[in-house]
Amino acid sequence: MYKLMTPGPTQVSDEVLAARALRFKNPDIDESFVEEYKELCEEISELLGTKNETLILGGEGILGLEAACASLIERDDKVLVIDNGIFGRGFADFVTMYGGVPTLYTADYRETIDVEKLEEYLVQNHDFKIATIVHGDTPSGMLNDVDSITKALKKYDILTIVDAVSSMFGERLSVDNIDILCGGSQKVISAPPGLTINVISDKAKETIKNRKTPIASFYANLKVFFNYYEEKWFPYTMPISDINGLKVAIDRIKNDPDIYARHKRIGEAARKAIASVGLKLYLNSGFNNTVTVFEVPEGTTAADIINTVKNDHDILITGSFDCLAGKVIRIGHMGESANDKDMSETMAALDKTFAKLGVKLNGSLEESFRANL
Repeated sequence: MYKLMTPGPTQVSDEVLAARALRFKNPDIDESFVEEYKELCEEISELLGTKNETLILGGEGILGLEAACASLIERDDKVLVIDNGIFGRGFADFVTMYGGVPTLYTADYRETIDVEKLEEYLVQNHDFKIATIVHGDTPSGMLNDVDSITKALKKYDILTIVDAVSSMFGERLSVDNIDILCGGSQKVISAPPGLTINVISDKAKETIKNRKTPIASFYANLKVFFNYYEEKWFPYTMPISDINGLKVAIDRIKNDPDIYARHKRIGEAARKAIASVGLKLYLNSGFNNTVTVFEVPEGTTAADIINTVKNDHDILITGSFDCLAGKVIRIGHMGESANDKDMSETMAALDKTFAKLGVKLNGSLEESFRANL
């Protein structure tokens, strides 16, 4: 089996896998599960440094983005979609799906959002109910300064939805300025795919409760969870084995005080290694320490690089999609995959792959990576 060095799903510890294999109780009728669920949600909020309520939903991370939009947006609501990446632009589809009117604030896809320019735009353009923002845009490796962006939006009382699926626990952010924060189990958290995490402010809850129209979804409806603890009831059978695994993964994060520093150290070393051998990083600014993205060099293809690394070295890295399809290579170093040994092996595999494909590098990726740790 190949080693997962993709930007999600990531490698999963044996401890997490073992927790998912345990015999489980009936989450529909055993009230002790409600207590365990609530404790886990509170632990996540505490680790994120917020008193906002966390909810865990059964579904891959995209469910959280859709649920945030479905629950907040009503027909003809004006929504500012901050767009400097594929996932940033993608929010417009959810906005339209639930009757909202998206306005795209489109910026350079190779640059992090310039907050001063955004603030200048907002002076004349702030008639929005909601704004959507991506913290870590996985297809490009972009990281946006969500703390500054949300502060700028709050001056105009604009609700904020933030996609932090690829960055949650890998990059710090201030959650209290975010109305709905979206995360997922399969990235830095390093549990298998299948769970969404939504962290919801009191203001977002009140907005959802006071809607004029019903939410046009059941499964992507956050309101149905609002009284789960008082009623000891969930709107559907919760995926208890996945949640057992998530509990262990979150406990591992709690017991890893070095997690943010580790991601920063490995991310910086990876970028320095890429640049030192003459490869070109895709981004000019806004580097996310959970994923490194570089352009496919001349003389080869993304598919050739990915397949050679996988077939010859049992390591899986990946390309991208949409406007970046075939143009870049992505290495995921998030969660369990963010460690010196696995990254060194990945860089060594790339050294041998480029040599096999006839791409000349100005040195060794592995040696440079290790030297910069």
